[in-house]
Amino acid sequence: MLLTAVLIPAKEGGFVAYNPETGTTSQGESVPEAIGNLREATELYLEEFPLEQTGQALLTTFEVAAHA
Repeated sequence: MLLTAVLIPAKEGGFVAYNPETGTTSQGESVPEAIGNLREATELYLEEFPLEQTGQALLTTFEVAAHA
């Protein structure tokens, strides 16, 4: 099953990893560690709450006006 991982640098270092299809999150000191931890968390989640595949996610970006 192919799922999406969104990684965001954490203020304290490392990365926070989020899977939007399931809502699972994890973290790690490096990108590979964060993805590995997210994979484990997501697999545990899917054991309890199976996910019906609806197609591959589309990931994009957008801009908003920044107010200081």
